[in-house]
Amino acid sequence: MDTSIMTNDLSAVLEADKKHVWHHLIQHKMFETIDPRVIVEGKGLRVWDIKGKEYIDAVSGAVWTVNVGYGRESIANVVRDQLIKLNYFAGVGGSIPGALFAEKLISKMPGMSRVYYSNSGSEANEKVYKMVRQISHRHYKGKKNKILYRERDYHGTTIGALATSGQAERAAMYGPYPDGFVMVPHCLEYRKQWDVENYGERAAQAIEEVILREGPDTVGALILEPVTAGGGVIVPPAGYWEKVQDICKKYNILLAIDEVVCGVGRTGTWFGYQHFGIKPDFVTMAKGVASGYAAISCTVTTEAVFDLFKDDAADPMSYFRDISTFGGCTSGPAAALENMRIIEDEGLLDNTLKMGDRVVANLNALMEKHKVIGDVRGKGLARFDRGDPALVEVPVGKGRVFVLAGGWQPEDSQLAVSSKFVKQRERRGTCGGPRHKGTDGREKSRRRGGRLQRARRDHRHDQPLASGPEQHPVSVARADLHP
Repeated sequence: MDTSIMTNDLSAVLEADKKHVWHHLIQHKMFETIDPRVIVEGKGLRVWDIKGKEYIDAVSGAVWTVNVGYGRESIANVVRDQLIKLNYFAGVGGSIPGALFAEKLISKMPGMSRVYYSNSGSEANEKVYKMVRQISHRHYKGKKNKILYRERDYHGTTIGALATSGQAERAAMYGPYPDGFVMVPHCLEYRKQWDVENYGERAAQAIEEVILREGPDTVGALILEPVTAGGGVIVPPAGYWEKVQDICKKYNILLAIDEVVCGVGRTGTWFGYQHFGIKPDFVTMAKGVASGYAAISCTVTTEAVFDLFKDDAADPMSYFRDISTFGGCTSGPAAALENMRIIEDEGLLDNTLKMGDRVVANLNALMEKHKVIGDVRGKGLARFDRGDPALVEVPVGKGRVFVLAGGWQPEDSQLAVSSKFVKQRERRGTCGGPRHKGTDGREKSRRRGGRLQRARRDHRHDQPLASGPEQHPVSVARADLHP
């Protein structure tokens, strides 16, 4: 870690942070007596804080974002070059990286054709809601305006997006919310809601029941995560997606898939919905699109949806009357193009599938051994374990290295393993691998495993969660603990 930038300023930086920065998702009372965690450098899947402590970042930047890992100079270089040439022009016009990335992205999404740029996942989903509402007004006399969302799913932090939050604690105390958003039941089979043989079809049927209750002629869209991420890493049971697709066609309901977490490789395909043969009308994405090297999100639609906004050029209210200021930044699509090239050239989708299978096998073995684990689930590489802390301490020789897993707060109840799906340059570069000092003074991995020691529990695993050769997963899975 390069400490030159902070050698004389460490205390000043911490003081400035404590005095002026309002951190996300954390109670600040503790910072009256302890210092906040300030991260200053990252390389591969490791980060270092301002005090020199090293962490294995097992949650891709804490929120499922840095898919290809830290320190990718090629992405930084293309962003720099683009900023010098043209840093910004509003989305009413076009740009070279905007056009080229849209073309590249659509090549990975058969059936989709148009890309609308903005700068966050919340905003990308808001665009869907606005499009659905405008379609309702122009083509259904304003009646087909309701948007259904699923319990446990999460679609963003704006007021509109929170109106579709299936996680009550996320939305609590931020209302009142706008009308026209209706929740449908989740599809988690673990601790099942219905005692039936085909659980997937029954869970989808529950959506139809809500549609019939509300009135099919009032429902304009249904938005779902392909795999519920923060709400429990829930892979819909067999038969679910087929039934959902049929229901949407039956009642002329637009289907929106929120790929903000799962998109761009996290589940081992370019997009999570591609595992299930879904044909969506909208797909939204953000986080991994540029792996955090630049801010970018996309709302992708079919040509049929796009055509609904240009059917009457004489009507001044017919086109999509929306703009996203920072959707015009050129650094986002420039970074996204290079991010996609890295995923392709390094075979990271195949790597994610292979390492995902390995992680699931290891978690299933742990479940058989430890009865406290009630369920293991996921797709590709993003794994959760309820009841574990956000910070996991790992023995490394005679010292310790820390794994960032789950949230930042001590009371977080899930351990999330959804790290970069990079192929590690370090041998055995996994959570828990003992390390030794190299000639440059930096610890390097050895070809040995280690044991995870949970920071706030005395449980220990007999083997690393994801030990393996050179590859590191981006995984979506979860292990639930029995009460």
